[in-house]
Amino acid sequence: MMVSGFILGFLGSLHCVGMCGPIAFMLPVNRTHKGIQFFQVGSYHVGRLFTYSFLGLIFGLFGKGVSLFGFQQQLSVLVGILMILSIVLPRYFKKIKSRNKINQLLYKLKSALGDALKKKGNDTFFTIGFLNGFLPCGLVYMAVFGALTTNSVLQGSLYMFLFGLGTIPLMTSVVYLGNFTQTHWKRKIQKAIPILVIFMGFLFILRGLGLGIPYISPKPVVELVTATKPCY
Repeated sequence: MMVSGFILGFLGSLHCVGMCGPIAFMLPVNRTHKGIQFFQVGSYHVGRLFTYSFLGLIFGLFGKGVSLFGFQQQLSVLVGILMILSIVLPRYFKKIKSRNKINQLLYKLKSALGDALKKKGNDTFFTIGFLNGFLPCGLVYMAVFGALTTNSVLQGSLYMFLFGLGTIPLMTSVVYLGNFTQTHWKRKIQKAIPILVIFMGFLFILRGLGLGIPYISPKPVVELVTATKPCY
């Protein structure tokens, strides 16, 4: 399932270009020196990967706790169902964003991001990427769900890292090629993303069911404890 993180990031980066592409396009990179520009763009991506890995660490820790109580398979099924419901019943998930405290946090985050975009220091691009990773995004939520189903902090962090890694190619192309997210592209993206999320949801459900399908739905590991009488 680790590979699914990269796949989700790579295919879902079409959505990232539409939502976060303008931020990447507005990066105050050096347009005259290719070497410096490459370093600046790389710092931006490192900042995003750091945030995604941090989020994966947190939710991976929670997933580990669930695993210790033996609910790992059930959690995977629940996450898959939530992914599908987020597409089938989007209005109920949009209500989460309407809370006042969340809106206040988003306002502060966007303000900090706007201030960072006006600067050109050595740490500016890492900061922009770091803040960019916290912006609300449906695909990031889906990736976080995936990290939640892992059974360790390391795997949760790695899952989100691979997700971020998958978004790099297209997000980098925005910086070098410009903002090519035209209306017809956005329409195609909006149609493709729900299909991708539903597909990933079914994968998580299959994984949780433990049908014995290699790599997709492996059987749950059952530890057997045997007691033997000591020899005297």
